Amino acid sequence: MPELPEVETIAAGVHARVHGQRITRVWTSGKPQTFKSSESEIANVLNGAHIESVRRVGKTIVMTLHRDKTTTELLIHLGMTGRLLVSAPEVPFAPHTHAVITLHDKREIRFVDPRRFGRLSIHAENATKLGPPGLDSETWDRQSKDSNSAPYSGPGREPLTISLADFITLFHPRRTPIKAALLNQSLLHGVGNIYADESLFRAAIRPTRQAARLTRAELALLRTSLIKILRRAIKLGGSSVSDYVDAEGMRGYFQIEHKVYGHGGDPCTVCGAPIKKITLAGRGTHFCPRCQK
Repeated sequence: MPELPEVETIAAGVHARVHGQRITRVWTSGKPQTFKSSESEIANVLNGAHIESVRRVGKTIVMTLHRDKTTTELLIHLGMTGRLLVSAPEVPFAPHTHAVITLHDKREIRFVDPRRFGRLSIHAENATKLGPPGLDSETWDRQSKDSNSAPYSGPGREPLTISLADFITLFHPRRTPIKAALLNQSLLHGVGNIYADESLFRAAIRPTRQAARLTRAELALLRTSLIKILRRAIKLGGSSVSDYVDAEGMRGYFQIEHKVYGHGGDPCTVCGAPIKKITLAGRGTHFCPRCQK
């Protein structure tokens, strides 16, 4: 599943290519799993609207739209295999294309998702219960209150901007393994398996340790490591370990800098001990048993 750096890369790429454009036509595939808002509602909101911006919130791409002095947002959650591509109209459709947004200059924004775990929904009045997967209706209602005056803010805190004090407050009371806490999107949104493993390795913290048992110094180091990893991954266009590509269909490069993720059995680049792989919180988890305490 694309994580924060991949979603940031896609959102920035789409924004650079389409902001200011007017939408002239919307086509959807009719596959109900893809659409948390009805296809007719999505078409009605998008047709004729101008795209003000495309940004990332957690793992969600948020497209802000203006029409007739009304602001609405299209939320795009990529799921496991979703892609958001900006294409010329003559480029053949990729298999499993589920939405095509045609722009005034004839280019198209295409949502492609082979496994159909991705979701499209409208964040606006009368759409308060139509959030992305994993977000309960009560939380979605709270975030959607006052609709147009409250932009979508996601389920958790933003990893790139959270203060040290807030980071410590967020994790220090947790009696779950720190890896599981990092994956909890209601705490920090956007961090997934890759960047949890990589940041814990660089902070020399074993993923199985209870978050509440980490010292403030260790939590401070983890925050610093996480921010550095995320920023470095964004600079390199994310990690292409499966289906991920950016808005132009290009792969990222951060996977060549992975130290532990996907390296089970390989020697640690620091100490030479074999990287261990376990299952934690239902996810494959990689760490160095010697470097991480």
